[in-house]
Amino acid sequence: MSKIKTPTLSSSKKICMILTTVFVLCFTILISLRIGSIDISFKELIDGMFLSKQSNNFLIIRDLRMPRVLSAVLIGGNLAVAGALLQTTMKNPLADPGIIGISSGASLGAIAVMVIFTDLIKYKIIIAFIGGIIAACLVYLIGEDKGFSPVRIILAGVCVNSILNALSSMVTVFNSAGVSSIQTWLLGSLVNVTWNDFKILALYTIVGIALCLLVIKSCDLMGLGDKTAQSLGLNVNRVRVMITFVAVFLTSISTGVGGVISFVGLVIPHICRFLIGSSHKFLIPFSYFMGGFLLLVADTVSRNIFRPYEIPVGLTMCLVGGPFFIYILRRSKR
Repeated sequence: MSKIKTPTLSSSKKICMILTTVFVLCFTILISLRIGSIDISFKELIDGMFLSKQSNNFLIIRDLRMPRVLSAVLIGGNLAVAGALLQTTMKNPLADPGIIGISSGASLGAIAVMVIFTDLIKYKIIIAFIGGIIAACLVYLIGEDKGFSPVRIILAGVCVNSILNALSSMVTVFNSAGVSSIQTWLLGSLVNVTWNDFKILALYTIVGIALCLLVIKSCDLMGLGDKTAQSLGLNVNRVRVMITFVAVFLTSISTGVGGVISFVGLVIPHICRFLIGSSHKFLIPFSYFMGGFLLLVADTVSRNIFRPYEIPVGLTMCLVGGPFFIYILRRSKR
């Protein structure tokens, strides 16, 4: 993993930076709730959110925009944290849930339930998680042949990603009647997110973040290198599996709701390391709120730039993340 110069900020300054990000995120949530195909005044927005006044646009605020906006924040945060964890454990700055195939594995599981095993639809997120785990296992099995290699892991991930995307497209063909909506979901879309989706996502997110807190110290040790970590008493292989498990879990629950959204896990950890440093007790929360902010802005742009028409938020993130991926690739020493 290429070295990134990190700032030497005091803990109080780092906390202040995180709190500032939370404030900006909250303000952005209000802006995103206000603008859309129908613009809503701040007074009407506040009345609809807190005073339970049945305004003309009350249902738009409560049932359409609020679950979508809040889900965008959670999904963006989950993917950003997953990216930070994967970059640490894989020792590669190009590691991202979308690039290495985890998102594709999760989406294949979700699509199989949506198209073929419809009786299991209430277990969509769990099956998406199983798909993500299988994808991660394939990447490690292929990439770790003859020893762990960050470059080989990424190449294996790209191959697995391509194969699983092809399988997802094949499964979609079985449902010709709903192929358009599924293809839109595959591109990353929050159009049809409901309060029920948000509640399930929020519940699993709490579990995922709790698991993440358990591996934060191990992440810092992993960042020192395998040999150093082993000399400090860390079981590197076991910890790598644990960290990957958490990253896959966060990615899968997000993909199960919002489809395949790439590059959040690539862009945000790099920006956050540059701003706040590599200590994971600060990097993880900062990445979470920054990821939520980025995806919320991307989704707001996606549904307003060509209104009343929308473009999938996954496409918007590709336009942002693609050039950033090239930048990281060019500056990487290996």
